[in-house]
Amino acid sequence: MNFIKTEIDGVVIVEPRVFEDNRGYFFESYNEAEFVKNGITNHFVQDNQSKSGYGVIRGLHCQLGKHAQAKLVRVLKGKVLDVAVDARKNSPTFGKHVAVELSEENKRQLFIPRGFLHGFSVLSEEAIFAYKCDNTYCKEAEFGIRYDDEDIGVDWKIPADKVITSEKDRLANKLKDMPDE
Repeated sequence: MNFIKTEIDGVVIVEPRVFEDNRGYFFESYNEAEFVKNGITNHFVQDNQSKSGYGVIRGLHCQLGKHAQAKLVRVLKGKVLDVAVDARKNSPTFGKHVAVELSEENKRQLFIPRGFLHGFSVLSEEAIFAYKCDNTYCKEAEFGIRYDDEDIGVDWKIPADKVITSEKDRLANKLKDMPDE
């Protein structure tokens, strides 16, 4: 595996070594020893999966306090633009984001540490998205920031008239409302 640091400390792109032949392909999507060797020591306790169509934007979400989650995300089918936003108020990169295209073709994954908001937009006709979390979900600790918050300025690569999102995400908070942890 190749671990690529991004411009925001702690957010890492993971590229697997893919072995292809006439039967198809094989790759390790997770190897704890390799992750630890590259400074990612989180113990994952929950796996999640979603299916969405073109234009869907999910996010930006996080879990607060003791329920914060680190995530290892990837796409099983299709293509998404995956976004991690630094929500750590004392961080020099607070409010900055990393956007990475993840697809079934490139097989890339993104590691998102605790203290980050997360979201993605679906760029293909359909996408199946899977991720590991290092903490279980807690509804009471759920927090969201609007996907179109101008203080973050994400280009989701979806025309405004094609965006599909939940009412909860449309009515979410602004970055300036991010609580102190």
